[in-house]
Amino acid sequence: MKTALTIAGSDCSGGAGIQADIKTMTMNGIYAMSCITALTAQNTTGVTGIMEVSPEFLKQQIDAVFTDIFPDAVKIGMVSSPELIEVIAERLRFYQARNIVVDPVMVATSGAKLIADEAIEVLIEKLMPLATLVTPNIPEAEILSGMKITSEEEMEKAAKAISERISGNGSEKRVSVLVKGGHSICDANDVLYDGADGSITCYKGEKIDNPNTHGTGCTLSSAIASMLAIDVPLFDAVYEAKTYLTDAIRAGLDLGKGSGPLMHNYALYEKP
Repeated sequence: MKTALTIAGSDCSGGAGIQADIKTMTMNGIYAMSCITALTAQNTTGVTGIMEVSPEFLKQQIDAVFTDIFPDAVKIGMVSSPELIEVIAERLRFYQARNIVVDPVMVATSGAKLIADEAIEVLIEKLMPLATLVTPNIPEAEILSGMKITSEEEMEKAAKAISERISGNGSEKRVSVLVKGGHSICDANDVLYDGADGSITCYKGEKIDNPNTHGTGCTLSSAIASMLAIDVPLFDAVYEAKTYLTDAIRAGLDLGKGSGPLMHNYALYEKP
């Protein structure tokens, strides 16, 4: 069985973070493992507390995984401090990890920044150059590219600019970038800049009338990592992941008092 590792924060309510990652990887036929960067007290209405792990303990977790069950893909989610980012980058480089998907969790739905400026620089300089794919949403893409994004054309320009910025920081390859439109620019359409050949692809998504979208970014990036783990080419990996995400939203799970979670296990109850 193919394996994948998520390095991210924990969501005790199960909708996002490592819980969403593990559910997604499992439902896509992958053996899922996790290294926790932080514990959060949160539910569908918001986050009330965050407790980071120490860099030393994060290193122990990563070593424990790689020295026993080497992952075929790695997904990286919420990492808010420079010290933790440096540990992840150093360990992934040491183990020559492959199929790395970085979901740069920088901005909350409310618009609040979730990561310090110095951590963003470390993320760009040390971690993102190791990635196969980086998956920012519109606010995150604006931070990474330094551009205002108001159209699909600007999404394309931003994706290329982000790749060039990352690849200018010691990357031996041109990193691919998927800018996620969500509902803010072009409904559920996403734009992929393929670092391998410089091509641009726009994935047309289906807009579903469902307010319960907690953990969509985590789910998409984990689904892509799952596809890469089984050697699906990047172009198709993004397509398959978007299909899974769309079906998980369409299933219409309704839990909690706020923006609820997706139905990651919809396939156990109905055919996609």
